[in-house]
Amino acid sequence: MTTSTLPRHALREDAGALSTTALAALCKAAAEPLRLAILRLLARESFGVLELARMLDCTQSRMSHHLKVLADAGLVLRRREGNSIFYRRSNRARQAELEGLQMALLAAADALPLDAGVVARREQVQAERAERSRQFFEEHASAFRQHQEQVVEYELYGLHAARLLDQLFPEGGRLALEIGPGEGQFLGELSRRFERVLALDNAPRMLARARQHLAAEGLDNVELLAGDTGHPGLPGLAAECAVLNMVLHHVPSPAALFADLADALAPGGVLVVTELCRHDQAWTQALCGDLWLGFEPEELDHWAAAAGLSEDGDGIYLAQRNGFQVQIRPFRRPAFTDPL
Repeated sequence: MTTSTLPRHALREDAGALSTTALAALCKAAAEPLRLAILRLLARESFGVLELARMLDCTQSRMSHHLKVLADAGLVLRRREGNSIFYRRSNRARQAELEGLQMALLAAADALPLDAGVVARREQVQAERAERSRQFFEEHASAFRQHQEQVVEYELYGLHAARLLDQLFPEGGRLALEIGPGEGQFLGELSRRFERVLALDNAPRMLARARQHLAAEGLDNVELLAGDTGHPGLPGLAAECAVLNMVLHHVPSPAALFADLADALAPGGVLVVTELCRHDQAWTQALCGDLWLGFEPEELDHWAAAAGLSEDGDGIYLAQRNGFQVQIRPFRRPAFTDPL
């Protein structure tokens, strides 16, 4: 295992002279209402061809054609997740000279209203993803820890995440929130540092295992709640700290999770995310219920920024011999500022 700070690189082709072909492709891609709707849907999310076709009520072949046009223009990127291919929006132009035009185009697409039917179908797609995840954890609760440790052992990241909390909260705090606590291993770390801890999970059997852990450890300042981050008690919760330990790769919408937790943080509060870096080991989907094969650090940066959070210092990166890499990242909500 090694610990490092990952260097950042611009994900862009060498610019050179402005390409007439690239400019024409960008303009062509924007000249169709359905393609603008696709860009609107991909503003924060990743979807597959069938999901997009369903949401926009068109055939798979028609959707594939439009996605190819957008990909050829550099507006969307393909990403393989096991046997499935998902599309996400590219927020960087392929050529520096096109950066301003592409950002203006995407901003205009984001300003477009979505049809109520499209919104309803998008919510249904996300709900079905969430239900598949919930069912997996209900069915595999007893063996989940064993399977998860084939990817990464809790001891690998738990100690580093706890040390990060000591840096962020040297005197402890009042209220912390953990989403998806699993069997409750990290709740002890939070319990010792915060006066009160809330833990939220949508799988009753996982909550039951966490409850057994709390009883065995005598952690009487931790409250377990059933549900997801749409729980009515989260907005305005004013938690000083929120924790996501190996959760993002299971959820249907990582971007929505960032937004929900930003609303649950107090001004100046910190979201600590422990997550897998991007990998290609698709067996984790069947064995561990993973929806996503990890994430690039830039993806977490993007979702955090969209939620109004900014990185608070350097992240921690842990490499393992089995090929997985773990990132531990703190993101802070801005504190109140004095009026001028």
